Amino acid sequence: MTDVLLPLAVVVPIVAATLPLALGLRYDRVGWPIAAVGTTAVAGIAAAIAAEVVLNGPFAHALGGFLPPVGIELVADRLSVAVLLLVAAVSVATLAFARVAGPRGNPFYSAYLLLVGGLVGMTLTGDMFNLFVFLEITGLTTYALIASDRSGASAYASLKYLVVGTVGASLYLLGVGYAFLATGTLNMLDLQAQIVAQAGYGDPLVRASYAFIVAGLALKIALFPVHSWQPDAYQRAPDSVTTVVAALVSTTSAYALIRVTYTVFTVEFLAANEGIATALLVVSTVSILAGSVLAAMQSNLKRMFAYSSVAQFGMIGAAVALANETALLGGIVHLVGHGVMKFGLFLGIGLLALGYGSREIGDLASAARAAPYTSGALAVLGLGLVGIPPSIGFLGKWYIGVGAVDAGLAGGGAIGIAVAAAIFVSTLFTLSYVARLIERFYFAGGGLPGDHGDAASGSANNAAVDVGRASDDAAADGGRASDDAATDGGRAGDDAATDGGERSGARTADGLPAPVEGAPRSSIVPDRVPTASLLALALAALATVALGFGGFALAEWFDPFLTEVFA
Repeated sequence: MTDVLLPLAVVVPIVAATLPLALGLRYDRVGWPIAAVGTTAVAGIAAAIAAEVVLNGPFAHALGGFLPPVGIELVADRLSVAVLLLVAAVSVATLAFARVAGPRGNPFYSAYLLLVGGLVGMTLTGDMFNLFVFLEITGLTTYALIASDRSGASAYASLKYLVVGTVGASLYLLGVGYAFLATGTLNMLDLQAQIVAQAGYGDPLVRASYAFIVAGLALKIALFPVHSWQPDAYQRAPDSVTTVVAALVSTTSAYALIRVTYTVFTVEFLAANEGIATALLVVSTVSILAGSVLAAMQSNLKRMFAYSSVAQFGMIGAAVALANETALLGGIVHLVGHGVMKFGLFLGIGLLALGYGSREIGDLASAARAAPYTSGALAVLGLGLVGIPPSIGFLGKWYIGVGAVDAGLAGGGAIGIAVAAAIFVSTLFTLSYVARLIERFYFAGGGLPGDHGDAASGSANNAAVDVGRASDDAAADGGRASDDAATDGGRAGDDAATDGGERSGARTADGLPAPVEGAPRSSIVPDRVPTASLLALALAALATVALGFGGFALAEWFDPFLTEVFA
């Protein structure tokens, strides 16, 4: 009866999503408790599914008792369980942050639960059309959540994502239609068998099917050059929404790309269609370089790490196209590691914005003095993103790079070596913008005696005019003017040119980032951030390092899937 856990993992959040709206007709604040219980239940079910897979191997459930290939099947194996655990952990932790940072309201919590249900469904489904259904559930709820703060900028970002996401889903569905025409089935495992038995890897319908599916998922993943929705969506969404979207939405789409490529079309299809594999490899390589360069050019923290995701998912796309065991292992490890790191990075960015109003790199001078634990966790996560060992970021990049070199030496031509070179160059660009972040945290003086960087201009405080707050450094912080305490209560004004109306970081008399009015307080640490969310951030930083030490364990965990794929 353990197979009933699979439908429960999908049904629980989707059914729970109806309750905040239904009960909200009578109770105003019922949404958060329901969402907390729902996501916690999903986490418990995910843990039970993982235990069953470890003890007894992969298992499946036929919905409604209709056996595949006619019925819809849910499947759990080592790969899907890893992504399922990521979805469960991030959804619980982000919900705790959303309770403090917002948005609030029963409709938000309903959409949040529906998003979790869609992500779980994408992870567990064994049916191509069912994957499309969950892809749409995920997409529609993401569009709504991005616009949930009801600002004009977030509405525009949501509309942009809606248009691009609809095109991506349509291309995916078109590809599924071609696969059905070629084989007469939609079950993933049966489709794998029927491609060989009825059509063959060279069949035009099969080739067109894979091409459309990859194009559709590339839009969802945000590979260059179809990435333009992502920076706007990440920047303009509420901070809690950005955290869950950045960690999970593109991650599950990349998981779907791996699943469809290797479970449905198989490595033999890629070997028989080198042109398709090469095209995906070229696009992914360009995405690695373009995303890294664009990230290094940003000053807004959200946009910087949004472009970083374009580069990181380019590495995963390259791992898929290289079609060797080492590279695919690296792609899977990097998929999970990237989800953990981006959850932590965007959570940390959200905490600094919540506590100190800091959203630009220029606002972070001496942030490590005001918020040492938040800054330290962000520094660890940033170095993990660079790929500094021992971190999960290093492990994933290493496996992908070694796989790329192996592919090049085995007769794959210069493209394999080019992928390895692109990863190296990308790492240097990543180091450049992460180093900027760490430099602002720890080495930009912010006007403190004996410091450098901002000391000359930042130390000239005028207590009579500025009520003890340091004036902004116009040379270093993009020409922002200090606020007039008589008219603005000493708060930093908005920088409309660069920050879309968002509050820039104010300063105390000592030149440290000033807490915003009503910022959370903790009796444990000096950081003006919520204690529960800070704990989640610290756990993400620890997981980034701990998973880096688990190289052999991760290889052993995914070995059954890789052995099946490359048997």
